Amino acid sequence: MGSPAALPQGTTQEAMWPAATAEEWKKPCLVRWQRTFDDAMRVAREKHEPILVAVNMDGEIASEHYAGVRYREPETAALMNRYACVVASVYRHTPRDYDEQGRRVPCPRFQTVTCGEHIEAERELYAKYFEGKRVSPRHIVLGLDGAKTYDVYFSWDTATVFTTFRTGVEGWPPPIERHEKTTVDLTKSADVDDRERLERAYVEGNREAKRAILTSLAKEHVVDQAEVLRTAIFGLDLELAGLARRALAQCDTDGSLDLMAAALQAQLDEGEKKVLLDAVGRMAKSLPRARTLAALHSGLSQGSKHIDTDALAREYDATSVRGVDVDVDASARASAARPNEPGARLEFAEALLARAQESFDRRYATLLYQEAQSTAREAERLGAKGPRLDAVVAVTAAEFNDLDTARDRAVSAIEGGLLHLGDAAAPQGAKPGAALTAASRSRLLRLFADARQRAIRAAFREGKTWPPEWLSDVHAAYSVVAGDALAEPTPLVDYYDFLHWIGAASRANEVLEDALRRFPDSAVLHDRLRGKLLWEGGPELLERGYAERLARADAPNAAASQLSWFAGYATLVAAEHHRRRGAFERSVASYDRAVSLYERNAQLFPEGRDTCLHFEALARAGKARVALDRGDLDGATRELIAALALRPDSAATPDGLGITPVATALMLKARLAKAGDADRGAQVQAALDALDPRLLATPESEPIAPQSRGARGSRGRPR
Repeated sequence: MGSPAALPQGTTQEAMWPAATAEEWKKPCLVRWQRTFDDAMRVAREKHEPILVAVNMDGEIASEHYAGVRYREPETAALMNRYACVVASVYRHTPRDYDEQGRRVPCPRFQTVTCGEHIEAERELYAKYFEGKRVSPRHIVLGLDGAKTYDVYFSWDTATVFTTFRTGVEGWPPPIERHEKTTVDLTKSADVDDRERLERAYVEGNREAKRAILTSLAKEHVVDQAEVLRTAIFGLDLELAGLARRALAQCDTDGSLDLMAAALQAQLDEGEKKVLLDAVGRMAKSLPRARTLAALHSGLSQGSKHIDTDALAREYDATSVRGVDVDVDASARASAARPNEPGARLEFAEALLARAQESFDRRYATLLYQEAQSTAREAERLGAKGPRLDAVVAVTAAEFNDLDTARDRAVSAIEGGLLHLGDAAAPQGAKPGAALTAASRSRLLRLFADARQRAIRAAFREGKTWPPEWLSDVHAAYSVVAGDALAEPTPLVDYYDFLHWIGAASRANEVLEDALRRFPDSAVLHDRLRGKLLWEGGPELLERGYAERLARADAPNAAASQLSWFAGYATLVAAEHHRRRGAFERSVASYDRAVSLYERNAQLFPEGRDTCLHFEALARAGKARVALDRGDLDGATRELIAALALRPDSAATPDGLGITPVATALMLKARLAKAGDADRGAQVQAALDALDPRLLATPESEPIAPQSRGARGSRGRPR
């Protein structure tokens, strides 16, 4: 396509792909992206035009240029809109795709799609066309049969890409002149322009117009119009919502399946619920996710036949205080007296395992675990079998990271009845799990839940069905472990993730709050809390949620908790979300609050000062980038130099948008040179010269030579 062998002499990457200014980011994206790849194929065949796939990446210099500058230029849009365009990006720019009222939240970077849509497009297109390479920017031209005609990446210049845009439509007929479509015509069209017109017509129409649209969708299904149906289902008119659910039952795409899942969470009469579940069952013949949804609505209504949750909860209360009485010496003597008796060897293995779990000496405990494992294997060779043996093998295998064996034997132990304790009043010796310590029970339950979830995921990937009661097993296992006073954060996080996945949001939030009370400084729990707050209310709720936690009277004492550190990190994340949206004033204010929180934490915990300085430096570099985007070269220079001086070793660390302080410095230097500001350019260069040279090296993720067919060059940073 004419790409040069290298950048022209004296040209920098920053000059070839200049970053968008704040004003440019405010411009609308003029490329009309289709919402799904399937939509793009439909539109291409209807209009008889080729398909253009654009791959984009946050933080990569050329990708930023295309997203912030080129896709917003009328000249570029005129070239690209000769195609049915679809954009692919793995990065999320809004916390959620729909607000609390079910209204669509467009991606601020690409605008005609939601973040979920361009993420899903990336997943689908990666499997079909990317040949195992996640490279950006990349532009692929496809024919009506879906075959590639051009695939351009690793190009040194923009001219190469625009040559592709022009060449890709050569020989194709001129654009078809659009005719005015009726509302019924719009209900049958997958084109993004027609979808938006239909959605506006529904929102702005009176009740009769709304009813006519829904009746048309229910009467003749051609294309899923999930957004119109979502608006109706989440609306206040019960008749229109019911009509929309009937139309939804005829749909067959992934997006409609998501809407079915949301609709099924509401209180529906049995007739309407059955209509939707029948539709899910129909879709389950071709969509693995539909099989999962069908299983969700039949699996949790059953109790686990393998785990007696009530009896186990009582057992946990008892053993957490009492422990299991273990006499290793007596078991050893009994085993030595009956060397060929498998039962005696198994009891000795159980005693060794219990003693290992009580030991505070790690080296001694390891020896005991090894002895317990070899003794259990010897008992098995002598003929021992059953759930007690499986339990010892599972727990010891997990200790030595043989997780495949551990999961398999945990399933055998629990399916064998080990933890279905039955009558709590029965004598202790009659209970199958009586010889287990609380630690062994927790380990078994976690292994069992993990095995069930892996089996569900494997069936999902392979498109196979799986027993709905597996969900009940996972739920029962986690609920018992969460009730253990000695539980650690990891199983609580696993339980939260499981509840979140199945849509039990209220119970999931209870589990998360309880876990945070027990483990206020758990990084993984705070990760889930940030995700939850972002999902529910964006960066505003993220900051407010942590501010309220700091202010609450029952908040952990500042002298004993790292809450101020986690609040600083949450505020930094909020600043980056504001920056993505182009809300620069809010972004700067959040960056300043993050710096204050880290300064506060460094005073409380001087031993962690270096980590605080690291994030303060990234916050100052983020403010520099905002100033650069707004054209404030003086402010950008001041903040950037301060960031590099505050902690030089942080200069090559990417922020949440994938941009390093060094990358901002290079972009700033190019902008200063263009403005003829030699003095500030020299200040920035001096700050760069003061850094360790290794911090200025090209990251490994940015290849400096072409690695595949396509236009030649160094751009295209693999994700």
